[in-house]
This record gives sequence, C-alpha cells and structure tokens, in this order.
Amino acid sequence: MNFKKHHQPFFPELAKRSFLYLFLSIMLLVYIAPVLFMVVSSFKPDARVLSDGNSLCAFLPVAASLKNYHDVFSRIHFNRILFNSLFITGMIVAGGLLINSIAGYALARLQWKGRNLVLGLILAILVIPFESIAVPLFYQFSLIGWRDSYQVQIIPFLADAFSIYLFYSFFIGMPKELEEAARIDGAGPWKTFVFIIIPNSKPVFATVAVLTFLMRWGSYLWPLMVTTGETYRPLPVAMAAFESQVKLWGDIMAFGVMMVAPILIVFLVFQKWFVKGVAASDTGRKG
Repeated sequence: MNFKKHHQPFFPELAKRSFLYLFLSIMLLVYIAPVLFMVVSSFKPDARVLSDGNSLCAFLPVAASLKNYHDVFSRIHFNRILFNSLFITGMIVAGGLLINSIAGYALARLQWKGRNLVLGLILAILVIPFESIAVPLFYQFSLIGWRDSYQVQIIPFLADAFSIYLFYSFFIGMPKELEEAARIDGAGPWKTFVFIIIPNSKPVFATVAVLTFLMRWGSYLWPLMVTTGETYRPLPVAMAAFESQVKLWGDIMAFGVMMVAPILIVFLVFQKWFVKGVAASDTGRKG
C-alpha cells in the first residue's frame, strides 16, 4: 500500500508535463513559422515565394541563391539606412540608460518635495499612447526646424516613463546598507550612484537596454512623420517604401531578414541578463 501511495502521483504529473511540453512546442511552431518562412523565402527566386506558399516547400530552400540580397543593396542605399537605424537606436539606448537610471534612482532613494507627485505622473504617462501626442509633438519640432534630422528621432525618446519605472522598481529593492557604507566613507549621491549602484545593477540596465532597443528599432509612425528621404530614414520606413516600389517578394523577404537579424542578435546576447533584470525588478516591486 505504501508503495502504491508513494508512486500514485507519478502518472498525473507525467501527463501534465507532457501536455505542457506539447502545448509549448505547438506555440513555438506557431511563432517560429513566419520567421522561418521569411528566411527561406529570402533565398528563393521571386516566382517561387508565392507558388510554394501553400505547401511544405515554403520552408525548404529550393533553388537558393543570394540574388535577393544583392538586389536590395543595388536598389537602395541599404548601408546608409542600416546606419541610420543603428545610430538612432544606439543613441536612444545609451542616452536613455543615463537619463532614466538617474531619474529612477532619485525617485527610489532621494527625499525631495514633490517626489510622490512626480512618481504618480510617471505612472499616469504609462497609459498614454504615443499616437495621442504625435501630432502636437510633430508641430512643436516643425516650429524649431528639426524635421528630417537625427535629433528629432532621438531626443523625444530619451526619457521614457516605463524605463524610469523599471529602474525605480529595481533600486527600491536594493539593500540600503550599500549606500550607508558609502556615505560613511564620505561618498556623496553622485559618487554612490556611479561606483556603488551602477555596478550592482547590471541586470536592470541590460533589461532596459534590450526593451528600449526592441521598441525603437521597430518604430514606424514617428520616423514616417518626420523624415522625407533616405538621408535620415530608418529601416522600418525604408522597408515600407521599398515594398511599395519593388513589389518583388523575394527582395522584400531579404530586406526583412536583414532588418530582423540585429534584433535577434541583441536579444540572444543579452537574454540571460534580461531574464535576471525582469525577475529582480519584479522582486523589488513586491518588496
């Protein structure tokens, strides 16, 4: 009897785990199928992209070549457009880490008049969609002559309410003993932040960097509103223009692969820190 009681939960647990693995496998196929189709189609002749779309041949690299990639570089200044996206996104990530981390630390640790009001306003901003302020923002930057430039695509997104809240949630959960020890040694708020807080906050910095990169890399509405040519145009807007002009699915798929590749690389490189940062921020918020 004891033997049966001890082993009784085994089969229900096995069935539950098998169902979970099956469900996750199906979901993986659902999400990875479009990406795989795009990658395979980018190597196919244009005529085969749609003709193979109704069969499993859509996921097989039949008659593969690099012609579509060559066509993309020959039709547009892809290097310039890729540089635009890398530069704009990189500046937003770097500047955002500096500005938003300082703001999050000030809200989490420093005591100053109006602190709770500012924190409440930041939380309120989280529910305001960018589309609702895009037109007034566009008018404002048009008045100062910043249309069709790098700064008009960078400056509005340096300070981000969600990033500030992530930093705030992480910093509020850090032990205060670290800062108290630094204060005893004569360190002020800036020195404490640079030499104590930042080295112990790598997960949240990585999390904010990845999330900011993902959001800004795929930004479409604002660059479409403020750019008029390839000189300052990033990849999402350039791809839309490329699709409307070329009408060749093989070339469009090759463009899409080169646009998505940096996102996958960044996420794969920083995924360990990303998971740690999300978990740490959640723990800090609960604490």
